[in-house]
Amino acid sequence: MMLGIFGPHAFFPRRSESPHKVYNVPYAPAASPSLPRYGLAGRLPSLRLRGQVQHQRLAFALALLAALLWGLLPLALWLLTPVLDTFTITWCRFLFAAVVVGALLGRGGSLPRPWRLPAPLPALLLAAIVGVTINYTLFVVGVSLTSPAVAQVVSQLANLFLLFGGLIVFGERFSRRQWFGFAVLLAGLGLFFNRRLPLLFGLHAHEGFGVLLLLIGALTWACYGLAQKRLLRELSSAQTLWLLYVGAALLLTPLVHPARLQALSHAQAWALVFCCFNTLIAYGAYAEAMKLGEVARVSATVSISPLFTLLGVILAPAWLPAFASIATPDIPTLLGACAVVTGSSLCALGADRAVI
Repeated sequence: MMLGIFGPHAFFPRRSESPHKVYNVPYAPAASPSLPRYGLAGRLPSLRLRGQVQHQRLAFALALLAALLWGLLPLALWLLTPVLDTFTITWCRFLFAAVVVGALLGRGGSLPRPWRLPAPLPALLLAAIVGVTINYTLFVVGVSLTSPAVAQVVSQLANLFLLFGGLIVFGERFSRRQWFGFAVLLAGLGLFFNRRLPLLFGLHAHEGFGVLLLLIGALTWACYGLAQKRLLRELSSAQTLWLLYVGAALLLTPLVHPARLQALSHAQAWALVFCCFNTLIAYGAYAEAMKLGEVARVSATVSISPLFTLLGVILAPAWLPAFASIATPDIPTLLGACAVVTGSSLCALGADRAVI
């Protein structure tokens, strides 16, 4: 280490051109002008930039996976709600994820100790637990009172809340191209759900109440996402999610009815399995994407989940006739889906010069 700083002859005599004359002073070789330019130091900015690009691409891929799973989730919940109550469905999802993630963390000796978190992180962790529990619960209620499509369009407000939360709380920036993509995304969402937009204004009592609950759940999800972003500075994504899963499962335990699981049909049992794995994989991918990328870009990417809901609505009746009662998309809906894809892609990938 010291030889690398002071040169190879720092503590050894250097022989001059004369074999009989010795200098007993430290010697530092002349700096080569080509070393900083063409050596490792010259490549460090390039390597750092390459690493940032790779992180952004990985964050986009993980956010896209979360969007796929979240897009199909309302269809699975729609099958379960006639048999299972909201608390039991949500409790099963949290419990399964807590057991799997806890086993993986315990095997690696990485189980977190929340009592050692510095203030105000324990209070922030509690707020995140309450927020994610409310969001999960209200989303299931909203699906049962409305439809998978209505639940999905209202849940997109959570991404918008989270996007602006990232701009305000974390000081993240949108480029001009991303602002344009954001506008296209909003227009696409309106066109995508053109026939169901009146439901947002409560034309029917139970659907209007369901929309209100979904809106509250969307707001709590955005608060949870911002709190999780702060927790990820002290904990890994797996540790953060495990604490959320355990805390949420404990909150819901007094309200569950496990005996009702026996009434599930074969298709409903598989739907519950999908919901459990959805919790584990989707939120794991989302948490890691939040850690690697910007809040604004991740939230813009996961907003394409209505496309996967649309694909599920089209293909699901061929697999299970029960889905035939869900309305099929029309031409404006398909055009809106294309606009959503375009806007989300611009928000996630179109980074030019940053503006406010």
